[in-house]
Order: sequence, then structure tokens, then C-alpha cells
Amino acid sequence: MIDLDIDMRQYDCPFIDTTDDVDVAFSAVQWQLDTDAEKLETRLIVKGDSRATLETGLHELRTHRNMTDCYILSKRENVAKIGTVIEQTNAMRTIQRNGGFITGPFRIEDGRERWHVGFDDDTAEDETLAELDRHNDYEVESRDRFGATTLFDLLENSEGAMQLLEGCRSLTETERETFEVASRSGYYETPRGTTLEELADHFDVSKTAVSMNLRRSERKILDAAMSALEGLYDENGL
Repeated sequence: MIDLDIDMRQYDCPFIDTTDDVDVAFSAVQWQLDTDAEKLETRLIVKGDSRATLETGLHELRTHRNMTDCYILSKRENVAKIGTVIEQTNAMRTIQRNGGFITGPFRIEDGRERWHVGFDDDTAEDETLAELDRHNDYEVESRDRFGATTLFDLLENSEGAMQLLEGCRSLTETERETFEVASRSGYYETPRGTTLEELADHFDVSKTAVSMNLRRSERKILDAAMSALEGLYDENGL
């Protein structure tokens, strides 16, 4: 199976048009394409720079010419969960007609959309990309080919991968930034490329604060990694 990560700009997508005009971002949670009715039903998280920006973005989305239905499921501050039904776009129709599959959630921001698309063979991929090029603007960010064994391994260990992902997501912004700067600066190398004092100067905080942020981020990621390892070994009978 061939898996593509595509940066896409569709010219008939209400979500993309909305992010062109308003500082909001959409992240898909669930989606279902009805090929007979040529409609896409989705559940999305919408985030605006502010509450007012969110309201403006939702208004723009509701009034888009290709929007069939748009309703709020929940809303708090500058974030909302919405349900939508839109007309099938040219890109959706092209991928479906050529035997392609949407293999992962999509995110829309600043007039661009990140798609994950799969194909069974090179011919289907080539024909789809050629058609997409006529009516859309896109760039293939990455391309992977998976054999049956690799795919089976990925699916079997998807729970462990999700645990690692959730561990990373559990970091606060301060913990994530501290951990990233420390790692990139060589704090975990031997000999160390930077010190706690230098990191403290970088963030303009005390050495104790840097140390605590590092220890919290390390513990969260380590706990997630250990959970993933335990699941991996249990599944393989080790």
C-alpha cells in the first residue's frame, strides 16, 4: 500500500475558504463520505484566535455556498465542536473515483489542508495526482510504501503508538519547549552540550524551575513509553 501525506488547497472547500478569511483552524475528529449522495459528513474541532474570531469563522462557514448543514455540538471560549455536511469536493471525487482512500484525519489552517491518502498501486496514485493537478493546488510532503507485514505490525501496535502520542500531548507548553530546547542543545548527550544554568539563562528562570520542567516532561514521556513497551511485549508473548 502507498501512503501519501499531501498539503492541499482545494478551490471548492468551505473549510479552506473560511480559514482564508478568518484566523480559525479545523481538525477532523470523525468523517463519513456518502458517495451516492456526494456529500461528506464530519465532526470537527474549530479553534479561533479569540471567542469573537471563532464566532466570525462559524458564520462564514455556515453561509458558504458548498455548506449543506453546520451545527454546534459544544462550545467553550474560543473552541467549538461542530457537525457539518458539505457537498463532495472535486478532490474527494477524484480520489474516490480512482480507488484511493482517506487514511487519516485532516487539518485545515491558513487556506491549506493536510490530507493522508492511500492507494493500492502506482497506477492509481499517478492517475489521481494527475487529475488533482487540474483543479487543485497540492504538494506531496511524504510518500511511504508499506508491505503487508509492515501494515500488520502498524495495526497491531496502534494502541502503543497512541499511548506515546498521548504522552507527548500531555506536556504543557512550558514543559514541551524546555524539553525540546534541552534536547536540541545537547543536554542529554555525553558529554553534555549545555547545562541547567545555561538553560535557565535561556528561559530567564531559575535552575530549579528548569530542572522541574525537565523532570515532569521526562516522567510523562517515560510513563507513556513504558506503557507502550508493556503492550508490545504482551502482544508478542514476551
